[in-house]
Amino acid sequence: MQDKEGQGFRLPVFQGVLPVDRSGLGRDIMAGFTLAALAIPGTMGYTKIIGTPVITGLYTILIPMSLFAIFGSSRHLAVGADSATAAVVAAGLAGMAVRGSNEWLALCSLLALMAAALMFAGRVLGLGFLADFLSRTVLTGFLSGVGVQVALLEVSGLLGLQRTSNQPLVEIVHDLRLIGETNLYAVWVSVAVLAVIIGGKRISDKIPGGLIAVVSAIGVSWALNLGSHLETLGAVPSGLPTLGLPSVDWNWPLIQKLLPIAFACFVVILAQSAATSRAYAAKYSDRFDENVDMVGLGMANLGAGLSGTFIVNGSPTNTAMVDGGGGRSQVAQITTCVLVLLVLLFLTGPLAHLPTAVLSAIVFLVAVKMIDVQGLRRIFVEARAEFWVALLTAATVVVIGVEQGILLAMVLSLLDHVRRGYRGSNSIIAADKRTKGWQMVPLHQPQQIAPGLLVYRFSHSLYYANAGQFAEEVLGLAKAKTKAQPPLACLCIEAAAIGDVDFSAAAMLRDTGKLLQEQGICLVFANLTAEVRGQFDRYGLTESIGTQAIYGSIHAVVAEFEVKPAAGTGGAA
Repeated sequence: MQDKEGQGFRLPVFQGVLPVDRSGLGRDIMAGFTLAALAIPGTMGYTKIIGTPVITGLYTILIPMSLFAIFGSSRHLAVGADSATAAVVAAGLAGMAVRGSNEWLALCSLLALMAAALMFAGRVLGLGFLADFLSRTVLTGFLSGVGVQVALLEVSGLLGLQRTSNQPLVEIVHDLRLIGETNLYAVWVSVAVLAVIIGGKRISDKIPGGLIAVVSAIGVSWALNLGSHLETLGAVPSGLPTLGLPSVDWNWPLIQKLLPIAFACFVVILAQSAATSRAYAAKYSDRFDENVDMVGLGMANLGAGLSGTFIVNGSPTNTAMVDGGGGRSQVAQITTCVLVLLVLLFLTGPLAHLPTAVLSAIVFLVAVKMIDVQGLRRIFVEARAEFWVALLTAATVVVIGVEQGILLAMVLSLLDHVRRGYRGSNSIIAADKRTKGWQMVPLHQPQQIAPGLLVYRFSHSLYYANAGQFAEEVLGLAKAKTKAQPPLACLCIEAAAIGDVDFSAAAMLRDTGKLLQEQGICLVFANLTAEVRGQFDRYGLTESIGTQAIYGSIHAVVAEFEVKPAAGTGGAA
């Protein structure tokens, strides 16, 4: 793959590793140890969200992370289990199988394969740009809503109660009803884990509080036989995952049911991964390609689906862990994969003594961190209308569901984009007597750039939604009479910002030109791009208004109009 401006050839693989910075290799390896220490308990916690065996959390690191390191372009993005996609899958599969069963796990793996297929299709179609259509506002609301939902669902685990529902409000009501049956052993374990993790973080971000809590809880549980008082993980299988297709009844009706869930995950993965990669690439002036990363994410999810685990995503949390540990390339993530391999081969035995309340506490903290109170407060202060959009998205996730929340987020992002963009902030270009140049003035204060000549700047592409605005403003300017100005003889459209004209807008331009002509006003255009000029030719607009009415610049219009003001136009196509 050729770099921009011919700066050298880069292989289509190992873009996140090559070139290897030998001076920073030790730093990358140590960052890999840091990521392993923090991510191993975290990924096991995510299995509680999605409802799969705890060992599948480690599987999300082993093969998927290594595949992204090989096929992705970002030097920083850490791929693995993620609470947002885990919540989408858990909510979407509710009712389709028994949570935690082999069938449930098979459906999770199938969804990973479907997400991979969507990633590959997105790469072929060049859909990396779709990440730009989830606004920061609704993404903040969506992730905060997921955080609230996951945190509420983990309350039962903190109290040692059995979860009975995937609906957070229903579950919290159930917990309140059974508050008298709280397991005090689970409560004390949860409090101790929260204290270790929060206390360690306050001392230093580099302290692996999660790992310390997990190791300590295993030791205490084994020594005091806590398994007789509260729920523990029980036997955890060791060894490598078995590769193969998930054992499901492959049929089109099943695919149809799963497709909306897979697509929702696709959108979350694309938006979250691209945003994270973009932020760290900008921080370190590195290159990354969203479309190449889609291949890496597709390969990671392909590996997840074939190794019997669930959907993986670009993790902002894990990426920040690597960055905080000094990692500057995918060497750190490869190091983490090697360490997880050693854990799978030799250290799964002690996990049997781990109280499930430990994982509930870890997940609860992760969920609370997702609730971006500062971000929501800033939106409230700076863009009040957008705050209510973010809040609506968050409420939809909590009350209705994660899948519906991401779909609403997409719709609201697009509506917000259309609302902001389709009605351009248009203006008049007038003479500036102080600088002897030009200036832009508001439409309600029209000034002729030359006697009898008015220049109107339209700041957006012309299509059916804003064609009416264009016609209304142009005809309004034609009717405006100012005593200090001579009658309007020519109205020039400064069209540099018009990147496209659709069929409806073309019809409007023909009608507007005729109405102006009836009033004795000629309509001319300046600064048309080659693409829009081609559209004018195809729609017959060039023939309708005449080639002499299309100018290469405003200077050309002004110069010719000053020479022949009575004629209004006369050449310079």
